Amino acid sequence: MPLYHKLPSDLNEFDVIIAGGGLAGCVVAGRLAEADRELSILVIEQGPNNYNAPEVVYPALYPRNLWPSSKYTLFHQGNASKELAGRSPIVPSGGTLGGGSAINWMVYTRGQRSDFDSWKTEGWSADELKPFLNKLETYHGYGKDEDHGHSGPTIVSKGSHRAKEAENDFLKATEALGYKTYDDLQQLDNNDGFERYQKYIGTNGRRSDSAHMYLHPKLQDGKHPNLHVLVEKQVIKVLFEGKKAVGVEYQTNPKYMANPEFLANGYSSPRSVKARRQIVLSSGACATPLILERSGIGNAEILKAAGVEVVEDLPGVGHDYQDHHLSLWSYRTSLDPRECINGFTDGRFDIAKAIADNDGLLGTNAMDAQGKVRPTEKEVEALGPAFKEAWDRDFKNAKDRPLMIMALYNCYYGDHSVLPDGAEYVSLANWTAYPYSRGHIHITGPTMHDPIDFDTGWLQDANSVDVKKHIWAYKLAREMFRRMSIFRGELKGNHPDFDEDSKAAVLEYADGPTAKGVDDRIEYSEADDKALEQKIRETVSTTWHSLGTAKMAPREQKGVVDASLNVHGIQGLKLADLSVPPENVGANTGNTAFVIGEKAADIIIKELGLEKVDSPRM
Repeated sequence: MPLYHKLPSDLNEFDVIIAGGGLAGCVVAGRLAEADRELSILVIEQGPNNYNAPEVVYPALYPRNLWPSSKYTLFHQGNASKELAGRSPIVPSGGTLGGGSAINWMVYTRGQRSDFDSWKTEGWSADELKPFLNKLETYHGYGKDEDHGHSGPTIVSKGSHRAKEAENDFLKATEALGYKTYDDLQQLDNNDGFERYQKYIGTNGRRSDSAHMYLHPKLQDGKHPNLHVLVEKQVIKVLFEGKKAVGVEYQTNPKYMANPEFLANGYSSPRSVKARRQIVLSSGACATPLILERSGIGNAEILKAAGVEVVEDLPGVGHDYQDHHLSLWSYRTSLDPRECINGFTDGRFDIAKAIADNDGLLGTNAMDAQGKVRPTEKEVEALGPAFKEAWDRDFKNAKDRPLMIMALYNCYYGDHSVLPDGAEYVSLANWTAYPYSRGHIHITGPTMHDPIDFDTGWLQDANSVDVKKHIWAYKLAREMFRRMSIFRGELKGNHPDFDEDSKAAVLEYADGPTAKGVDDRIEYSEADDKALEQKIRETVSTTWHSLGTAKMAPREQKGVVDASLNVHGIQGLKLADLSVPPENVGANTGNTAFVIGEKAADIIIKELGLEKVDSPRM
């Protein structure tokens, strides 16, 4: 198995180097390896090998990847922001082979047709990407056969466990509020309704991440000696001869060095490896722009201030950072402990025994129903003139664009020790599909241990339209929960600090659903709305959907790559990850990263003139 912690001395040059073994990087590596077994490929991943790691392969253990001690997750700290009540937000990203697909929440959602069309890039429209969307998956869900793939590497199914009571109850409540339940909300056009979630989980209850689907099988089968993977090594920068990328410089990740002193100063002896034909940066929306800038590609003023020699002045690098802003609201329920996965987090369930027994509960992400939703015209008017202006411009006539995505998660993500006894607490997630807020991420020095200038930009948009989206979604979610038969109250402290005599006051305990007809709605005062806005600013966080920091667009539009993913002005260097989408998608971004990997592999295979073969050429 050609997986290394140290490259053999005779391996110092490869045909293709993929800098970053994340979601899209594994897709590219796997597809290139099978296209031509004489093409030598090196994947360099800063994190550890994830093969058969319990926190990776068993879906119900994914909340453990949120722990600060996780060895599979990176945590990027943003600058303090007054719009976030003075907080310095934390943005996690994948820190192992498979990237985000190895640690994320395994939610299967696709972007909308207008999302891909909005990229306005030849070869990347919805119709042109549809074959790649289907190519990547083996789909076991609902809907029409022609809308999905049935022989791809990633498995999409319900997994090995469903909490049917919660799933059915949630959909019944959304229907009572006038929303449609779709068989398939992910066929690119359906919108403004809910569905039974499908997931990147196999029917055997194992996570379907890109490393285990595209990479590990080829490392294990003995038939792809051309595929090499180097783990626990950080790519510092790309090396050039003039404007041609010819190799990369890397160092050992200090986390995997014996002396803890290295954790503080980030010191490690740099080494280099050459690429004969192509370098692909696939380190994610947070890391790829930093590698570019350390390499001398980026805004010339930022590079000079950081002490980096300019190779190519591209002001778009690190610009226009986006993330879907998430708010999580917790509710008390009558659910049985085995209808949730809280027991794997708070110690009530024996994880080792569950693994030994092949417990089907390990095969769920505890997410069984979700929706892509839009407000009514009456609700738009109530949100004020600034919101209505934005709605009329960007949403009203684009019927497939959801304002928010909402989902029921049968788990609680906070401190379990503070929860009241005697009930399972679950979460209702709201996140904005197309944030107006923009941020940035840049280096401040030439080394990996220099501080990062990272401004998430969350809730910094003009007229606070992004906040108003969350206000609307919170009110809708509350109406949903108060109509569910499993409803037993709201978690005080997780909800806004409404006055006790307010009609919107938090209801900590209930005997069952409290709302009746469709018009039986909670009333909110102006003071309630202010309390709600304050709580949103204090708690809004990340969906792990970082995107757009090296976008595919003309350079005069602050673009960094062209339609073939080539970095403007540079030869032999492509990007293939979530840094490249020029506009956001109304979906969890994992699927978009998969399709970028598939499309990138197809581009590279054609450019290199490779033939897809089943055995080495004679």
